[in-house]
Amino acid sequence: MNFDILLQIVISSIAATSLMTLFSYVVSASARELYKEPVLLTYILTFLGIEAAMPVKIILAWLLHYLIGLAFVVAYHYLWVYDVLEMSCPVAFLLGSISGIIGILGWIVMFTLSSKKPNIDFQGYYLQLFVAHVIFGIAAFAVYKIFI
Repeated sequence: MNFDILLQIVISSIAATSLMTLFSYVVSASARELYKEPVLLTYILTFLGIEAAMPVKIILAWLLHYLIGLAFVVAYHYLWVYDVLEMSCPVAFLLGSISGIIGILGWIVMFTLSSKKPNIDFQGYYLQLFVAHVIFGIAAFAVYKIFI
């Protein structure tokens, strides 16, 4: 993988993750619910027994959030480069939907492993998480396509 492709993937993942996170923060504020992935990741890290100061957990949660976004865009890249899936907006919607399902399953596992569940509307959280990932998929596609 050359530097230009790596840059394309990194910028696409940062843009898509940022847009998805912005959406989650807006929905969180408008619904007056805690739907902010980095905040919930910090919560999970705390109740999984991660021994670190709170500022370190917050930074770790944000890094983890962006690394997961990077992993999704790397997967999209290989699906597009090897012509497994067409590089198009409908396919980006599909990839975002699949990523949303994976994200929901991941959060279900993390909440199950946590010794204490957050006091949130889980159904509302999973619904906004799904939509956030669709936004992620479309944003990743749009930014990735700029480099082609």
